Amino acid sequence: MTHKEIESHCDVLIVGAGPAGLMAARMLAEFVHQQPELKVRIIDKRSTKIYNGQADGLQCRTIESLQNLGLAGKILAEANDMCTIALYNPDENGVIHRTGRIPDTLPGISRYRQVVLHQGRIERHFLDSIAEVSGGRIQVERPLIPETLTIDESKVEDPDAYPVTVRLRYMSEEESTPVQFGHKTENGLFRSNLQTVEEEDAAYRLPPGVEAGMYETVHCKYVIGCDGGHSWVRRTLGFQMVGEQTDYIWGVLDAVPASNFPDIRSRCAIHSADSGSIMIIPREQGLVRFYVQLQERAEQGQRVNRTKFTPEVVIANAQKIFAPYSFDVSQLDWFTAYHIGQRVTDKFSKDERVFIAGDACHTHSPKAGQGMNTSMMDTYNLGWKLGLVLTGRAKRNLLKTYESERQPFAQALIDFDHRFSRLFSGKPAKDVADEMGVSMDVFKDAFVKGNKFASGTAINYDESVIVAKEGKASTVKSKKELAKYVEVGTRFPSEQVVRHSEGLPLPLGDLLVTNGAFRILCFAGNAADPTQMARLDRFAAYLDSPESVISRFTPANRKRDFAIDVITIHSNSREEIEMHDFPAPALYPKYNYDKIYADCESWHCGHGKAYEKYGIDSGRGCLIVVRPDGYTALLAEIEDTKMLDEYFDGFLQQPTHALGANTEPDWTINAQRKKARREQSLAGREL
Repeated sequence: MTHKEIESHCDVLIVGAGPAGLMAARMLAEFVHQQPELKVRIIDKRSTKIYNGQADGLQCRTIESLQNLGLAGKILAEANDMCTIALYNPDENGVIHRTGRIPDTLPGISRYRQVVLHQGRIERHFLDSIAEVSGGRIQVERPLIPETLTIDESKVEDPDAYPVTVRLRYMSEEESTPVQFGHKTENGLFRSNLQTVEEEDAAYRLPPGVEAGMYETVHCKYVIGCDGGHSWVRRTLGFQMVGEQTDYIWGVLDAVPASNFPDIRSRCAIHSADSGSIMIIPREQGLVRFYVQLQERAEQGQRVNRTKFTPEVVIANAQKIFAPYSFDVSQLDWFTAYHIGQRVTDKFSKDERVFIAGDACHTHSPKAGQGMNTSMMDTYNLGWKLGLVLTGRAKRNLLKTYESERQPFAQALIDFDHRFSRLFSGKPAKDVADEMGVSMDVFKDAFVKGNKFASGTAINYDESVIVAKEGKASTVKSKKELAKYVEVGTRFPSEQVVRHSEGLPLPLGDLLVTNGAFRILCFAGNAADPTQMARLDRFAAYLDSPESVISRFTPANRKRDFAIDVITIHSNSREEIEMHDFPAPALYPKYNYDKIYADCESWHCGHGKAYEKYGIDSGRGCLIVVRPDGYTALLAEIEDTKMLDEYFDGFLQQPTHALGANTEPDWTINAQRKKARREQSLAGREL
């Protein structure tokens, strides 16, 4: 039977609708909302009843990012909060006992703690958000599979070209449903039976006008491969995964336990004397996840036959490890078995036209809770960069920073997982003379030290066109002394500030909404001091001028905070200074009460002491540029407007029709007095 072929064009084709693919779609949905003519597609070879994997842990940095996307509230409302890790080790008689407790999340590193929630629920919230933000323009298309991909090298630098051609095939229902590996209980790729009717009712359904076996040739500007550890996109590009596999095999159970183990609802790391190890992850709705080390070892270079590892085998191994405590399950929801491997590819893109993300470029054990988090943060990094380039607001050199930032982190993750998984899988040392065993003190120390890395808050990107460090490669060099505890290249830490308009205490991080805009955080210092206010007047005059980065890089039909948003945080009390005293409309836009904040005492939450925690002089203040993904990019003096010009000139692209100078008059009640003050400030005189 011969099927007709269709042909189409799109700006971005996302291959794979797992966590990495959905994050890419959600990031790009923001730009589709801003520019509806953009065409973004996301395809998956699986029917809606399945998905690849059953990850469930969300780390601090991931939740911070979800908050800025408007997703965290709904997810946290359903998730199970991880508070404590209990450590169990064998005593001198080989009997497991609790040897300590440590916090699951290091106190103070984030306003959030690690939580767990079924991946299907997380994906559902993403799908709803993508549909809402894109106005229904982005929807997952299933089941389609790519069969060929070619790149026209002569067109890769042409911003208007579609140099990537992908041939897709529409799949049958049978072909798009994977076979379970030999057991009745749902396993491997199958969804849990926790899914609601609404989520399960979208059975196999091809788009209107197509049929199974039909081909479609898609001409793309960009392709993002988010198609998992066996990535077709990666293999088609010829990229190699480099690393190794251990001989350890682990089983995983999602179950309602029946046990007299005292910490069955706490996260636990259990080392038995001779039967292996278990990690316990308490989950939502009474479920608990058990990572159970199996006694059988894999042969080097051989694939593991997972059909041998039934739920009964995994439970029997768990019972040996839990002894003398009893262990069984009253309800088994899902299970799988896996072989620990750590691999990473050295290239994350081809010609900055085809990218790979998530498990397509790094794979590791699941026990550190990194898989879904790192996958989503890959495309969280890529999405805003690609969106700015697609909408003509940034040069293509911005796209090179995806690989230069995420590949070193992926390698660091593999190195971390390599150490952590071997410590967890190794047999405990019997005494200090046992050099072959794992020291439990060493394991605990690695667990504590790895906590910050695992949280995602420790990422520190190297200097680049968008990270202005003090190194030799940076043409723009941050002045680190201006904010001693804010490190350029790391995510900007959130501290409490008070909205000046009504005294509401807020996390500063909540203001960094992920919408493609950069932020210039103007720490205004002691704005009640006339000398300091004169500095602010001069900065405001720059912002209003036709030469400013806002005037030059904001499209003519947009608001002034569209591309670069200025937020002011002063160190005064709300009684010492009024909002109307600030330069308007540059720092205080007309009727906009969300642009000026105070680092001061609040009625109910105390004093945030943001200046102190950032290491900023409360008198002089400074400027901090924060990227659209919340990472600190530049530290500068309030007068350093040339640094702002040089920084943004490095990668942003001026629109054909720019917004230009701000000609709106000062709308505040103090307008006349401020006009005279500003004239004196610009003349270099002090009040």
